Order: sequence, then structure tokens, then C-alpha cells
Amino acid sequence: MKMPELQLPVGVSLHSAQSPQAIAEILAERVAEYLRLRLAEAPEATLVVSGGSTPLPFFRALRDKPLEWARIKIALADERWVLESDPASNAALVKRELLKDAAAEARFVLFNVSDKDAADAVSELEADATGLTFPVDVLVLGMGTDGHTASLFPDAPELACAMEPSGEQRVMVMTPPSQAHQRVTLTLPVLAQARFKVLHLKGHDKIATLARAAEAPDDWSAMPIRAFLQAGLNIYWSP
Repeated sequence: MKMPELQLPVGVSLHSAQSPQAIAEILAERVAEYLRLRLAEAPEATLVVSGGSTPLPFFRALRDKPLEWARIKIALADERWVLESDPASNAALVKRELLKDAAAEARFVLFNVSDKDAADAVSELEADATGLTFPVDVLVLGMGTDGHTASLFPDAPELACAMEPSGEQRVMVMTPPSQAHQRVTLTLPVLAQARFKVLHLKGHDKIATLARAAEAPDDWSAMPIRAFLQAGLNIYWSP
């Protein structure tokens, strides 16, 4: 299959395959390889993933990889402010699709969603984040057709604060009017400092979005994904 032609910034790599399953297998092997390398150097490794439908084949391919899963922490890049009993819960998705079989021994570091308003739980969410190891070792992001990634939405009033490179907050509550739920997200300083950064995409609509983002990589306020189009980003795409 011909690789899509994109004018990406120098140092951004693009990998493609003919199907979501094929690219998921390639990505899972690469992530597993990186986690093994980190575990050879450090007592534990941290993997941050995203929710939605795109990563499901990746989760299923990764969970049976021969890794020392008990030494791996897994967290979400973002979460909808809903209880795990809600179908929109990314935490429930990760538990159901990734934390199974061999990967069941991994430690899941949660955003502890509660019945209170998300804005009233910021201190608790920051405390949850201390369960991670920084910098994050592996980060797997997704992207919406509006150019958002994690819960860094263009219309969120909190976006500028969450995108502040020198910001001290690791977790922020986001309230984009375009979304049905409040969101919780790791901030740009946390996400951007990950050692191995991946953008996992599916569909020609996502390639079209990526092409628009690459046209003006400095204007992250319109498309937050632009802040991640930097050297070292690894894009994995399938139709």
C-alpha cells in the first residue's frame, strides 16, 4: 500500500499498513520492545494510552506480549468524567480490553472519577497522578477530526492553561462545550515529555486532519495536536 504523502515536520515518522489489525500488531510489537528496554534499565515502566475505538486492536495485540507486566504502570491520557458503569468510561474500556490475560498483572493508575463535580476533585486528581513515574515512558495518543488529542479540545476554555509548557499542573479538568461530559486530561508538559510518543490513527479522514494540522504546526490553539508534531513523534496509521 502506498504511504500517504504528507508534509510532516522533520523528525516525525509515519508508519502505515493495509488494515487496523496489521498496524495494531506492528505498534504493539514496537511498544513492547520499548517497554522491555526500559525495564532493563529501570525498576518499572509507565504506559499511557488513549480510549475510543481505534486502539482496541492494539490493546488486544499488546496484552499477550511477553512482558514483566507486574512492573508496568498503565494510565489514561484522559478520561470522561463518568463512572465506570457508564458506557462512555475509558477506564472500563482499558480494563476490559487491555488489562486481561498476561497484562492483568499491570498496575492501572486511575483518574478516580466520583459523584462530585470534576472541578471539586482537582486536588484528588493531582494526587492520583503521583502514582505515575515521570517522564512517562510510552505515550499512545489518538486524534479527533477537530484536531484535539487527549482532552485538549480547541473549544475548551481551559486549553491555554493545559497547554502551558512550563505549567506545574499535571492534570486538568476540561469543559469543552462541544462535548457531552466534563473531561480530565494530562497536561501538555506531562504528555510532551514522554520518552516514546505515538499518534495512532485510523481512516482517511484522520490523514486529512493531520494534513491540515501540518500546514500550520505552530497554531495549536486551532488544532492542539499541532503541539505534538515535533521531532520524535511516531505516527501509526491504517485506512
